[in-house]
Amino acid sequence: MSQSDYQKLIDGPTWAFIRETERWYPPDSVGLTIAGQREVYDRMCAAFRQPRPEGLGVEDHSMGGVPCRIYTPKGAQQTMMYFHGGGFVVGGLDSHDDVCAEMAAVTGFRVVSADYRLSPEHVHPAAFDDCIAATRATAADYGGALILAGDSAGGALAASVAHALRGELALNGMLLIYPGLGGDRTTGSYQTHAEAPMLTLADTEYYEKIRHGGPAPESDPTASALRDTDFSGLPPVVAFAAECDPLADDPFTYAAKVRAAGGQAEALLDEGLVHGWLRARHSVPRARAAFDRILGRLKALA
Repeated sequence: MSQSDYQKLIDGPTWAFIRETERWYPPDSVGLTIAGQREVYDRMCAAFRQPRPEGLGVEDHSMGGVPCRIYTPKGAQQTMMYFHGGGFVVGGLDSHDDVCAEMAAVTGFRVVSADYRLSPEHVHPAAFDDCIAATRATAADYGGALILAGDSAGGALAASVAHALRGELALNGMLLIYPGLGGDRTTGSYQTHAEAPMLTLADTEYYEKIRHGGPAPESDPTASALRDTDFSGLPPVVAFAAECDPLADDPFTYAAKVRAAGGQAEALLDEGLVHGWLRARHSVPRARAAFDRILGRLKALA
């Protein structure tokens, strides 16, 4: 898709968000070290970060040996695990703090955000192992059926955790926000949106190599849920795709496989939005509407 097509698809406020994001990245950011990338990403996230809503209990606590941040609204009954995005390389508890706080405040859910280990220091399956450990510990501590949620890389982790823990833990649902689930990169949105603003096909391949310390495994559902051969017995899925994103087809491919196996799954397209739009939910009307839709679907999962 050409840049002129993006000029039509993407509206003014969303372009302003894209430009503001890009402003944090130096012209030579491709050559940054991993530490440098994390520093730039953290500063960029801090610039967009919103104050936490009032009335939340927030504490940092180890769950299953994994550092976590727990957001507890008064009277919370439902617990949700949240796995942050960042290509398995950047991000942490602070980068998604305001997103988790807002989700907790609006839904009334307890939200447990997991600070899983990052690549390249800890290649796959380290992040997956951490998410499994934190999820099991959260279920043991709080009881009840969990919801698993995440954006981007975190959406991939949420889906893989659900596949691994079905039949072991009670799960009320999965909420996946522009997840990369291991779709076919030679076709569909991976090609149509190979040069999309905010995330390119080359970016996804770069992060994948770092995550695995080389080529990705061919048939490992702990790395990519779409590589599983069994999609039965999963909790209800709601997956959101950003239209202008190489990953846009993955939620639809995944939802179709879950439905074909007899499960409940819904994939929704956020038109004119780009990868990483969660940070734009207070500045871009389209992103606000998409976030409100996510919150509505979350409440329905409980």
